[in-house]
Amino acid sequence: MDMDLLLNELYSYSMHGIKLGLENIKILCDKLGNPQDDYKVIHIAGTNGKGSTATTLATILLEAGYRVGKYTSPHILKFNERIRFNEADIADEDIVKYYSIVKQAIKDTGIKPTFFEVTTAIMFKYFSDMKADYVVLETGMGGRFDATNVVDAELCIITNVSFDHMEYLGDTIYKIACEKAGIIKKCRHVIVADSDPEFLKAIYEQNPAPVNVLEKYSDCSYKLNFKEFTTDISIDNNEYVFSLFGDYQVKNFLCAYEAAVELGISKDIIKRASKKVVWQCRFEIFEKDPLVILDGAHNIDGMTELAKIIRQGYKPEDVVAITSILKDKTVKPMIKILKTISKNIIFTSLADNPRGSSGDALLAMTEDRDGFQVENNMKKAYEKAKAMDKKVIIVCGSFYTLSKFKEEINEEKN
Repeated sequence: MDMDLLLNELYSYSMHGIKLGLENIKILCDKLGNPQDDYKVIHIAGTNGKGSTATTLATILLEAGYRVGKYTSPHILKFNERIRFNEADIADEDIVKYYSIVKQAIKDTGIKPTFFEVTTAIMFKYFSDMKADYVVLETGMGGRFDATNVVDAELCIITNVSFDHMEYLGDTIYKIACEKAGIIKKCRHVIVADSDPEFLKAIYEQNPAPVNVLEKYSDCSYKLNFKEFTTDISIDNNEYVFSLFGDYQVKNFLCAYEAAVELGISKDIIKRASKKVVWQCRFEIFEKDPLVILDGAHNIDGMTELAKIIRQGYKPEDVVAITSILKDKTVKPMIKILKTISKNIIFTSLADNPRGSSGDALLAMTEDRDGFQVENNMKKAYEKAKAMDKKVIIVCGSFYTLSKFKEEINEEKN
């Protein structure tokens, strides 16, 4: 099957919407021979930081010599990015092969799965056939009824909880945390990186003795290296040069670090691996002259953390931001935070996305419009930003914004 046709068919499962529940994925996995039981699983949930934590831990496991699968979402440029084995995206021919297998299972069982359920089934079977030792598994949304939650995890990590996807997960921190904590089940080793009392209440209900890295490593220190754009972390007189940049990345590193220690991996291996972690669109340096930063800040917490980093190195008058935010997010507070670090903001469009907004719609949500402008065309927005001759250009607001930026600007470069 042609890849474009296959992906169109695969994406057509999105018409079934978001359906939280395990019935379909259990039926699919059973039909496939329960491939999710063929390897050890590290299961990761949380509002922010899942992908960074997953990628860091996968890099450490690879450095330790294990065969490692990693499952994350969303992708930025290619569907293949979601399913990686030993640092390589799944090949097109393997997508064709495993989609055909899952498609036959769907036909045989008569179920109507969602896009995420189909993708998850492909992933489980692929990693089984690749004979993975470990699979680092990121939940898609929530945890309890997420399609990934058919596994019995070796170790669970819940990075944090904040208000996101409230229409599905609940309207309080406790309710959302209960959904995330649903991945714990019988898992004995649980790692968290959040001290909110409501969050911890939900965790304790599932596991009475989680390791909270904020408490265990309260004496650790760090500094942001704005020259090399690394996060330099000190734990018990050991220095780790972490290639992901930002204050918020310290918690993600500590989660991966604690998991690696729990799995018996040496600190020398962790040190080597920490320099090699690559995770696109998380304070990614796209260009250096001027400095162009791509960051997937797509909710209030993400935008707050981005602002915290920028304030340490740059003044608002030195920064221009290009942004578009999905309309189901808390748009006004996110724009307000972005305005504190950039006096110039260009709204661009995601109107071709069902959840997206146009630049004009975003501008209509602002009160003080000084410094704002609209350019719905991404290439022209980037040209306008560069013409302002600022030290820093930030592209943020949604992973879909970053995907569109990379597709259009890389196409122009090529």
